[in-house]
Amino acid sequence: MTEQHEFDKDYWERHWHQAHHDRPGAMSTSPAHPYLARETGALVPGSALDAGCGAGAEAIWLAAHGWQVTAVDIAPVALARAAERATESGVSERVRWVEADLTAWTPATRFDLVTTHYAHPAMPQLAFYDRVAGWVAPGGTLLIVGHLHSPEATGDGHGHGHHPPDEASVTLADITAGLDGASWEIITAEEHRRTVPGREVPLHDVVVRAVRGR
Repeated sequence: MTEQHEFDKDYWERHWHQAHHDRPGAMSTSPAHPYLARETGALVPGSALDAGCGAGAEAIWLAAHGWQVTAVDIAPVALARAAERATESGVSERVRWVEADLTAWTPATRFDLVTTHYAHPAMPQLAFYDRVAGWVAPGGTLLIVGHLHSPEATGDGHGHGHHPPDEASVTLADITAGLDGASWEIITAEEHRRTVPGREVPLHDVVVRAVRGR
């Protein structure tokens, strides 16, 4: 029987507590995803939203590169460690940490950059991407990094071990189909396979960067 994941606050609190127990150094030293630098390094810094920021690696990277960041996550334990990392990195004044449920929270403004890396709230994955896309300002950038859904990438589909559960996985075609060509210019639409130290199996990623029309 396929295990279902609710991805609610209790789920993510357990996830981050377990991560802190199993890999205490990872929450303090894990780097930002490599796609972030590749896809945003040439952008002029402005306002950014990190949707589902976790332990803060991406938000801190953005702040260190001149962005004013709003970083949102549902798990207090992850946000607490993220705030500590920001202070240690000297960028705490450039990051605002927000504890919120992304299925209900709505920002008061739009952002020059909205990015999300492996975030899975308690709503359908594609609906979540559509929701955060609405927070991109005209002329702004949307960067989505997700788990690629394919038989090879997801294995048995149960989400056990190192494989993401089906409900947290997406296809490249599904993401790009959700970005109306009249409103969005897709800059990057790629699938990647990468090896991460400490993981027994490679990650299968989908990366989409798009710019909203003015």
